[in-house]
Amino acid sequence: MKKFRYNILCLLGLAAMLSGSLASCSDEPSAENFYTFTGEMASDYLKNRPQFSEFQEIVERAGMMDLLSTYGHYTCFVPNNDAVNTFLKSKGLSSVSDLSTADCDTIARTHLVNNMYTTMEMNQDRLPTANMLGRYIATSSGLDDKQNAVIFLEGVSHIYFDLADDSVENGIMQPIDKVIEKSNNYISDLLRDNPKISTFYQALVATDVLKQVLLVEDETWDNKKYPKYYYKSHTWSEVAWVPDTKRYGFTVFVEPDALLQSKYGIAPGDIKALYDLACSIYDPVYPEDVNKEGHSFEHLTDSINPLRRFVQYHILTRYTAGTSDLTPMDVNIGVVKGAFGFEETLINPIDWFHTLLPHTMLKVEKLTVTDFVGNGVKGERYINRRYDKSYKIEGIHIDPTIETDITHDGLNGHYFYVDDIVAFSSDVQNKVQNMRIRMDFSTVFPEVMTNGLRFEGDPTQDDDAGTPDDSATPKNGRNYYFPLGYLDGVTFTNCNVVLRRPHINFWSWQGDEWNLFGDYDFTFRLPPIPYSGDWQVRLGFCAIETRGVMQVYFDGVPQGIPLDMTKFLNSDLYIGDRFVTDEGPGDYDKMTDEEKAEEQKLLKNLGAYRAPRSLFHFSTSQKNFFVGNERTYRRILCQTYMDAKKDHYIRFRVASDGKQGNNNEFMLDYLELVPKSVYGVDSDGEMEDDL
Repeated sequence: MKKFRYNILCLLGLAAMLSGSLASCSDEPSAENFYTFTGEMASDYLKNRPQFSEFQEIVERAGMMDLLSTYGHYTCFVPNNDAVNTFLKSKGLSSVSDLSTADCDTIARTHLVNNMYTTMEMNQDRLPTANMLGRYIATSSGLDDKQNAVIFLEGVSHIYFDLADDSVENGIMQPIDKVIEKSNNYISDLLRDNPKISTFYQALVATDVLKQVLLVEDETWDNKKYPKYYYKSHTWSEVAWVPDTKRYGFTVFVEPDALLQSKYGIAPGDIKALYDLACSIYDPVYPEDVNKEGHSFEHLTDSINPLRRFVQYHILTRYTAGTSDLTPMDVNIGVVKGAFGFEETLINPIDWFHTLLPHTMLKVEKLTVTDFVGNGVKGERYINRRYDKSYKIEGIHIDPTIETDITHDGLNGHYFYVDDIVAFSSDVQNKVQNMRIRMDFSTVFPEVMTNGLRFEGDPTQDDDAGTPDDSATPKNGRNYYFPLGYLDGVTFTNCNVVLRRPHINFWSWQGDEWNLFGDYDFTFRLPPIPYSGDWQVRLGFCAIETRGVMQVYFDGVPQGIPLDMTKFLNSDLYIGDRFVTDEGPGDYDKMTDEEKAEEQKLLKNLGAYRAPRSLFHFSTSQKNFFVGNERTYRRILCQTYMDAKKDHYIRFRVASDGKQGNNNEFMLDYLELVPKSVYGVDSDGEMEDDL
């Protein structure tokens, strides 16, 4: 009966298990979310089992027992009495009554996740959903003292093998052998307290980069000042909220002392030797700074100092709780078992991230393409790797290990060990990153990932296509809109900026999309390019009849004719009936290479490209590739010289006639920065690769 009831729960709670969302919680759920149950609830589970009475008391003192008795799809990690008493003893306390109410609230919320997860679904290095304190619980597999395969939490506590996955009417109970604790230390404190990485930490302090990783949260942010925003995108009536928080976060990649010593002869704490290594890397990249005063070892805090640049490039300007955050979300839905929207047999899932080193990005990819694994490990993630027909650069491996005695995840950041030097070297600049840079707009803005807004909700559900679910905790996840000042490098007037949560059937890469509504005048800072030269900037989107027209500007200069988002590739504006349409991409693949090259050249002259062959949306039974869809294509926003040492901006200004479509609806899906070495293919019969 328990297995049967759990299967029913899986169907009811599919949203929770598949989404990887960060759902907010409320002690007072709205009326439509109450159900009548006859079986055991999470609250009953605690009350009916004496071995969990101590945790039951903690939950009751936190005022959360009512929540567990009526509503939700929870995963509850339940420490037994021995675990609670061991925890209390470690704090110098004798009983639960010695805990404050605030302590009880923290402990209870640490152990509660507002989504359902079985142990089989804990197959990455963190739970996809944060706990009720907004913190992610690290997970790893291992063996208990009886050699049973179990799941460890934070590298210390494990789920009991014989008690795991016990279902109740409103969730799954996971009994554990130790109380889960999450560090409230800053990322800088965690780095300081790890004796294995003393050299890197001393360099962090000596270069003053330490001061750049101290931000935690904008305490002036008050989401209650902003009402819900109701809008219509295409035919869907939806609602969006502003984010609950405005947090800052950092991700750090660190070479252990042992690596620096064995591979580069740098003794622990030898900052001068690390400086010399940094000079050998960065002097060829910034030759104009070599003879300046700030370059010397006596000026480590100067912005041009090689060691400061070395340290800065190790740090991303966003929080990622585990390696699963570093590349697009993995899903296991129907025909798709891998990164959302990537045909993993054709391309490796890749993300690009800003670093603290001005005007640089770092590339992370997961190895999936069999022909280009090289010496890497399939399924693992690597930094600044390029292993293809042009180059055999293996990149830097990111260690996903969760240590039992050392904490890697803090209040405002997370760090990973790496197996070689992470650096913006000449090879990285001119070879690894000399390629088409494709970024989903949800990675362009670091705040989205840091505040847990990427991949929100259940991508399989479209109940919000009709009457929008505007309850406190919508069952399928939230859409968000962003007031002026929330996103760094973004300015706008007369519009609302909306991030629509992912849906598997959206004609959008990775399922999500950004919309502008109103008489918008929207400007954003472009991600940095690796070197100066001629570049194309492209926008990937889906053309729909309800959308509008906009004029694009690059650094304030208008670029070409307006972009009309109601025009398809098979319209007279582009190539009409000559466009081969099929979401297959079967019909496109039937074209000869010469036909594909001829069409690409024609479209390029018209300022457009087909969508990539490797991207798709899907139903549970079929992948629908963008390359054969007349609606999903790329438009060249500009083709111009770009200075890699300067910020550059794209501006979108409404050019629709009145309130066209759904309030001039304009879509941002993904961005491409393309060097001339890629787009500048002009010979007959040749073409830019269509991946």
